[in-house]
Amino acid sequence: MTKKKTTPPESAEKPRVHKDLDGFDIRINSFGEITSTIDIDKINQFLNKHVDDKKLRSRDDLNENPEE
Repeated sequence: MTKKKTTPPESAEKPRVHKDLDGFDIRINSFGEITSTIDIDKINQFLNKHVDDKKLRSRDDLNENPEE
């Protein structure tokens, strides 16, 4: 007996997101490619601004405030 994979219905409640990422939706198509409603550069800028990367804390060569 194999388990069938179930997908959530399209009418399911959307998760809450930060106001800067309003309308963000990400999916994986049938070819395994990731598709998104927001440009990857905008996502990276948001992450650089709001997420602390503990691996980069001790680096002196990085700017305190990256380009905004």
